[in-house]
Amino acid sequence: MRIAAILNRDGGSLRTIDVEALAQRAAEIFAANGHDLEIHLVKGKNVERALRAAARNARIDATLAGGGDGTISSAAAMAFESGKPLAVLPAGTMNLFARALRLPPGLEEALTAIAQGDVGYVDIATANGRPFVHQFGVGIHARLVRIREGMSYSSRFGKMFASLRAIGAAALNPPRFEVELKSGSRTMTRTVSGVAVSNNPLDNGAIPVAERLDSGLLGVYLAGPVGTTELLTLALDVLRGRWRDNPQVSEVEVSRIVLRFPQKKRNAYAVIDGELVKLDRRVELVLHHRALPVLLPKKNEGQA
Repeated sequence: MRIAAILNRDGGSLRTIDVEALAQRAAEIFAANGHDLEIHLVKGKNVERALRAAARNARIDATLAGGGDGTISSAAAMAFESGKPLAVLPAGTMNLFARALRLPPGLEEALTAIAQGDVGYVDIATANGRPFVHQFGVGIHARLVRIREGMSYSSRFGKMFASLRAIGAAALNPPRFEVELKSGSRTMTRTVSGVAVSNNPLDNGAIPVAERLDSGLLGVYLAGPVGTTELLTLALDVLRGRWRDNPQVSEVEVSRIVLRFPQKKRNAYAVIDGELVKLDRRVELVLHHRALPVLLPKKNEGQA
């Protein structure tokens, strides 16, 4: 298989390592497993262009994307469109989709698992036609991202610390808004502080990711209207992996849902796979079952 590797020099852990040495090692690993790896080391601003070029290149059979969750989300959108398999190198801060794929966290171990793996198909979701592999969020999550983006940090741990600071800042004035949810013939209206819709239902980890990626279902999570103390308690419950036990959280699993925000403010935002986007008054979320081709990692002995 001829694979184009697009590595984001500015993304996550790749900023702090010898990326040329990693590229050479990657080529060796893939060659040893019968693949031809064509490596492109690109700056962050050029990643999307490089991914699109690889997706359109008739000589390329698959794309390997290395970087943060934004890079991986863009690469997944193009794989969904082109039908060419995507391989994911967990080189970001959170590596949410890579975690859901059960990839080893180490870069060399992940490269080996991918090179020895096989093509498979997992679910992908869309929000008004825009693909996402992890989550669409409104309210608390979007506010946290907006606050964090106003802070400066230069490392993975700096970003994590900025996230904790953002939680503290958001807790001073938690959002509260009305949302109408329609799925099939059922419609309900709720006042909430947050809505999150995930590509497959989430697990109970301290960093919640999809428990599996082929259920054919969205996970829809509502956080009731919270004050400062309740928001901080919810954040602590997330870190302890006990967020499902929080009385403010409710959830439902569906394959399609429409969200309407009747009192949406002009400057309201949503977050899609970590990226802030303008919030539409009406958002249709759809789960596309097994529509994303991926290079699934080889499982270790004894792995379920």
